[in-house]
Amino acid sequence: MTMKPRVRKFRIRRDASVRPSRDHVSGNVSERDGGTSARDTGAAPGQDRQAADEIEDIRAEELSARELRLARRTAQKYGLSPVSDHDAVRLLRARDVDPFQRATIVELVAKTGGSRDSSQAEGRPKLPQIVPDGARTLPSTELSPADRRARDVSEIQRDIAKRRRRKLALLVSRLMAFVILPTVVVGYYYAAIATPMYTTKSAFLILSADGGGAGGGGLGGLLPSQFATGQDAIATQEYLESKDAMLRLDDDVGFRAHFSQPWIDPLQRLDPDASNEDAYALYSKYVKLGYDPTEGVIRMEVSTADPQVSAEFSRRLIAYAEERVDALSQEKRQDAVKTATESLEQAKQERREAQQQLVALQESSILDPEGEIASIRSLVNSVELQLQEKELNLSLQMNNPRPNDARVDALKSEIEVLRAELQRQKSRLTEATEGERSLASKTAAIQMAQADLATADLVLQSALETRRQSQIEANKQVRYLTVSVRPLPSQDPSYPKVFENTLLALLIFSGIYLMISLTASILREQVSS
Repeated sequence: MTMKPRVRKFRIRRDASVRPSRDHVSGNVSERDGGTSARDTGAAPGQDRQAADEIEDIRAEELSARELRLARRTAQKYGLSPVSDHDAVRLLRARDVDPFQRATIVELVAKTGGSRDSSQAEGRPKLPQIVPDGARTLPSTELSPADRRARDVSEIQRDIAKRRRRKLALLVSRLMAFVILPTVVVGYYYAAIATPMYTTKSAFLILSADGGGAGGGGLGGLLPSQFATGQDAIATQEYLESKDAMLRLDDDVGFRAHFSQPWIDPLQRLDPDASNEDAYALYSKYVKLGYDPTEGVIRMEVSTADPQVSAEFSRRLIAYAEERVDALSQEKRQDAVKTATESLEQAKQERREAQQQLVALQESSILDPEGEIASIRSLVNSVELQLQEKELNLSLQMNNPRPNDARVDALKSEIEVLRAELQRQKSRLTEATEGERSLASKTAAIQMAQADLATADLVLQSALETRRQSQIEANKQVRYLTVSVRPLPSQDPSYPKVFENTLLALLIFSGIYLMISLTASILREQVSS
């Protein structure tokens, strides 16, 4: 590629009268620079003075050595014979040629020694000239390598730009077909077709009777009420989100009939012959519940096509939740008291059996065996005293030298009778008669029965106390449903949210298109590799 020649501003003073007395200057310049003289150039002395002035002006421009060498090479190219570098600049400017233009290597190589004469230099083109009308002015078809390279680069650039425009047009068309157009359709549906839905928001929480934990002591007393009633709240939330609650709501206020009305848009309308599963899917979409474990609050949001119906649905669901909480607390109270009640009934039965056994023993024997034993023992003591007395009298009679035989026989007979009576009374205490037990065994059995009865009384008393405590704890576990935010009908529709839903659709379609594009690019690269 040819470089643009450097253009340097210069001035030429052609008036010799401006610088008077320049003869000695020109003479010195001619001698120092080897300047042209009338003898060398065949010029008049006035012309020699003018040339000296021009060289002096060129010297005043303070040209660099590189520019002077470039001027000498350019002068040689045009067939000039300057005597110095400054003279080369003067001669080139006299021919209206830029002395500092760069010559291409091709032009320098094409030059030969015989072509540098002044006659050929005179025939070279100079600055733009006036071309006759009838002359041949078409350019040559042959281009230099630099021009051909520039033309090829330009063609490649145009081809690349064309490809980019084509790919950009294809990208825009794909985005319009797969992203923009579906997003516009979705936005039009939400803005003009979708039926507005009115939302009723409410909130309620479940509290225990004592305002504390589920249990009166232990770790349950340290827990806040929302943590103690968390299971009941979760169970209530699950019930309201279940199909059972949906069927009950449909039976009471007609959930299916409301969403089957013909003025609701087709995408949100429920078929009158739809199954319970389809109705439950719609129920799950428009009835939303959330439980906050930190606050213990259940938040409910019900959406319908009519604000009054939405508020009625919310009130019904809260009533269902309250019934469910009452049922759960009733079951808990029954479970807590059930064990204590069973223990009390068992203690009563054991005491009844012990009492019946004691009565049976008393009926089968004397009423007071201990008193009978005491009387027998007193009788035995009395007999023993009489026996000792008779034995003492007999000893006294036998110690006499002439005892009275009749008295001795009488004493002996009394002693035998007393001993037999003593033995009989003792046998009454320890020996059993035919078909009956002894008094000792009867007494022991009665005493054991009395001890069992006393134990049964203690167990019964403990069971009664346990039941009373269980009832107190059960009353503490009673749950109450408190409505913190009452359901009120809204005046403005909450759904659909046109901007948010359209933006979400745009993001979804863009993500799908991006995933498909990446997958196609990866597959194309794998196939082509």
